[in-house]
Amino acid sequence: MSLRGNLRDFSITQLLNLINLARKSGTLVIEGPGERAQVVFRDGKLAHAQVGNDAHDLPAILQRSRKITSSQAHIIRERTAHMSDKEVGLLLINGGYMTQKDIIDSLQLYSAELVRRLFTWVEGVFHFEQDIPAPNGKIPLHMDLENQIIVSSRQLREWEHLQEEIPSLDMSLKFTDRPGTNLRNINLSVEEWRVVRYVNPKNTMRQIAHACRMNDIEIRRVVYALLQAGLVEITRPGGTPPAMVSRAFPVAKKEEQRSLVNRLIARIRSI
Repeated sequence: MSLRGNLRDFSITQLLNLINLARKSGTLVIEGPGERAQVVFRDGKLAHAQVGNDAHDLPAILQRSRKITSSQAHIIRERTAHMSDKEVGLLLINGGYMTQKDIIDSLQLYSAELVRRLFTWVEGVFHFEQDIPAPNGKIPLHMDLENQIIVSSRQLREWEHLQEEIPSLDMSLKFTDRPGTNLRNINLSVEEWRVVRYVNPKNTMRQIAHACRMNDIEIRRVVYALLQAGLVEITRPGGTPPAMVSRAFPVAKKEEQRSLVNRLIARIRSI
């Protein structure tokens, strides 16, 4: 089965369903705006996934799943520079550093994250070539796609909703002024606190996402929660050039000392 088309006419959901139900083996290549994805299937199951220029060697994947630290990943790369992922995996298992399950679980988690990213792609072209295997030296998986398709479809609906609420990441955020609001009643997640530290009309949401190492859906999800809580509002960007991201916060006027904004800033600075 050789398949070519455009994501405007054939969605990621339809592509994965077709390959899964037909139990096909081969490689699906998707050329999106600025990124390229390569997804390998074996008998309709996910065997390997790679998106963009993200580090996808085994040490990087183990680091992402917190099986090893960044310094450990660096050491492993240095000592296994000429080894494939399969060889590195066997070395770690035989050395007693981790189990086969640790490695497979990390690879499955990483591949599932990449597939979820693909569900947000609505622009691009694709082609599927039958019987093209995973790259040499990679550890092949055998992941069922049914549950992943269901979960990702739900996330796609969330993505569409977030895009409607926050259509552009090139806008900025500012704190709302709500005198009398008790800061003690505000419970923010770790991700929300990270974003709040950069809230400033000089910083666009895209810049904040980059500073917090968040992708488009993650930053939109956090910003939407802050908007719903009434803590921030969207405003036009201004001040520093787009390439700059500043941690500075607006200087409050004396008559605004009792506002939520100033108390929130004081709370952040005390962390």
